[in-house]
Amino acid sequence: QVQLVESGGGLVQPGGSLRLSCAASGNVLSINVRGWYRQAPGKQRELVASVTGIGRITYADFVKGRFTISRDNAKSTVYLQMNSLKPDDTAVYYCNAASARYNYWGQGTQVTVSS
Repeated sequence: QVQLVESGGGLVQPGGSLRLSCAASGNVLSINVRGWYRQAPGKQRELVASVTGIGRITYADFVKGRFTISRDNAKSTVYLQMNSLKPDDTAVYYCNAASARYNYWGQGTQVTVSS
């Protein structure tokens, strides 16, 4: 079992920045992929960025050049640095951890981009 705790969401103006954090605990050695997803009202949950155990990173096209995912293995924590935020980035952001058998989710953190 893996537990994920997110932090760092909030309200920011267009063009601003936020950094999300996701700390994992429990059976962290079983995790192969860490990632961030988001879900806006009335829309499906979508991948934002992910990083594998060997450091392969994937970004959604809509965040390339603006968001950066990173991981601190010593702290079992993944970060999402979000720059140049747009109103369309407003959503609940969910941390994800995937093992060979299970998919784990955090509770979600609200990010609102508005002037």
